[in-house]
Amino acid sequence: MGFPRNKLWLCLAIISLINICQINCELQRFEQPIKGDGTLSFLVIGDWGRKGDFNQSQVAFQMGKIGEELKIDFVVSTGDNFYDNGLEGETDPAFVDSFTNIYTANSLQKQWYSVLGNHDYRGDTVAQMSPALRKIDSRWLCLRSFLVNAEIAELFFLDTTPFVDDYFTNPEHAYDWRHVTPTNTYTTNALANLESALKESRAKWKIVVGHHAIRSVGHHGDTPELVHHLLPILQANNVDFYMNGHDHCLEHISDDISPIQFLTSGAGSKAWRGDIKNMNGEALIKFFYDGQGFMSVHLTPSDVEIVFYDVFGRVLHKWTRSKLLLSDI
Repeated sequence: MGFPRNKLWLCLAIISLINICQINCELQRFEQPIKGDGTLSFLVIGDWGRKGDFNQSQVAFQMGKIGEELKIDFVVSTGDNFYDNGLEGETDPAFVDSFTNIYTANSLQKQWYSVLGNHDYRGDTVAQMSPALRKIDSRWLCLRSFLVNAEIAELFFLDTTPFVDDYFTNPEHAYDWRHVTPTNTYTTNALANLESALKESRAKWKIVVGHHAIRSVGHHGDTPELVHHLLPILQANNVDFYMNGHDHCLEHISDDISPIQFLTSGAGSKAWRGDIKNMNGEALIKFFYDGQGFMSVHLTPSDVEIVFYDVFGRVLHKWTRSKLLLSDI
C-alpha cells in the first residue's frame, strides 16, 4: 500500500515549517547586568577542564585574584571544558572535579557563559548543556549558540565544532553529532541566526565567541571554514572582537581589512611550548605566548582594555583603545 498523498503533503509541510523556523529562529538571549557606573569586566578562559592538573588550579587561583581586582561581572569559557572526552553524562564527577572544586574564589562565583569545544563533542554534549548541571552549580550555562546582552556590549556565542570538515572526513575520535545533522543545514542556520542578530544589535561593543580560531599562529592555525564562512559576516557587521580557544596559548592578532581583533585564550591548563605556525601578514600579530594563562576584558561605552596574564598573574600583554580610534583602523 502506498503512502497516502495527503499525509505525504502534511509531512512535507511540517518539514518545511521546521526548516523555516530553524533559519529564522532568534538566538536564545540572556540578560547580563553591568556595574552601576556603566562599565563591564569579565575574564576569558579556555581549554581548562583537567581536574586541576597541568596548572589548571594555579591559573584558577590567579583568575580569582584578578577577578577580585576587576570586580568582574562574569566569566567566558571558550570551550574544551572537560578533557579528554567531554562529560559522560549529567552525573559525571568530572563536572565537579574540573569546575566546581577548581574555580572556588569568591570573585569567580559569577555566571559562566560557555561554548562547546571539539573535546566536549567527544562526550555527551546534551548532558553538558543540561539544566541538571545548573542545579549542581548555578554558575554553569553552556549552550550551542546564544546571545548575552550586557547593555553596552553584546556577546554572540557560536558553536564552531560542526563547521570543521576534518571531524567528519578524517575522524580520529567519535563525536556526539546529535541535533546538529544534517550538518550543512545546521551551520547555515547558525550563521544566518548570528548574522541577523549582529545586524539588529545596537550595542556599543560586539563580541563573537567561538571555540575554534579564525586567525592563529598556534598548533591548529587558522580554521579555513571559519575564514571562509564566518569572517566575512564579522567584517560586514562591525564586530569588535572574536574570542576563541582551541590553540593552547594566548594570542592577539589584528585583521588586515577591518577593526576586528582576534583574541585567543585557550591556555587554561595544558599548554604547547614552542608549537608555532607562520601566518600571512605576520606584522598583524600583536602578541603570542605559548604558556598557561587567561585574559581579562574591561569595557566602558567608549574604551576597552584587554590584558593577558600568565600562570603567576603577571601581565604579559595589555592593549587599550578608544571606540573612536578602533573604528578608524
